[in-house]
Amino acid sequence: MRFAKAHGLGNDFVLVEKSSCPPDAAPWARRLCDRHEGIGGDGVLVYAVEPGRVRMRLINADGSDAEISGNGVRCLAAWAVSRGLVPLRHVVETTPGPRPVVVEPLDAGHYRVATDLGPAILDSQAIPVSLDPPRDRVIDHPLVAAGEKVRVTATSLGNPHCAVFMDASPDDTRLARLGPALEAHPFFPRKTNVEFVSVLSRNEIRVRFWERGVGPTRASGTGAASAAVAAIIKGLADRKLRVVCDGGVLEVEWPEGGNVQQVGVVEVLFEGEWLAEGPR
Repeated sequence: MRFAKAHGLGNDFVLVEKSSCPPDAAPWARRLCDRHEGIGGDGVLVYAVEPGRVRMRLINADGSDAEISGNGVRCLAAWAVSRGLVPLRHVVETTPGPRPVVVEPLDAGHYRVATDLGPAILDSQAIPVSLDPPRDRVIDHPLVAAGEKVRVTATSLGNPHCAVFMDASPDDTRLARLGPALEAHPFFPRKTNVEFVSVLSRNEIRVRFWERGVGPTRASGTGAASAAVAAIIKGLADRKLRVVCDGGVLEVEWPEGGNVQQVGVVEVLFEGEWLAEGPR
């Protein structure tokens, strides 16, 4: 089985053609993502190339399917361009819908990729969260997670997110305590991705991530964009800002009445051949 490896700011993926994906994909994906007995990654991008577009299925490191990954979209787009399979401007088809991208080759396997991540979803039923009666926005909703009182601002970019605003980024211990408790909180019927956000200025925020089905990651494309949207609807940030992640910086813009736009660098690392037997 042939594969490729790429990452966006340390959020890394194994890319595999659809014909190599077995019917029972969960144990297969867990083995590929294993950092000791596999290739290693935060998820597997199962792709199919079509004229002018690439179809993408994302399987998390724990074997669960996810709707979309912003970094995954950019990694797949960059790799497909590097192999001459699609033009610089093309579309990545995801579960929530098409995501147009523009790829700019840089140097030594690096690519700058601009992505239209679609509309920001703010309605409580569409995110979804468990609220009765429903609300058109979920801002600073109080929850208790791991024994700690927090306030969450929930959004979606085709996958659910919740942002917790803090004066300073949580250390690894607090991240590992609060992250999984919020991910699986009953308030989120489909679980959620979690962003811990510190506002540095009106055009810059600092974010740490706990990804649904993965755990802590150095960056998250939709997570960074959702954190930016949360900061904007709370009135804490302007509509164009930098999102500082553990792995680097993403640029996010949410024009009034428009879709969320994101720009960031990815690196296509290597290609290889999987020789081992299937998952054990």
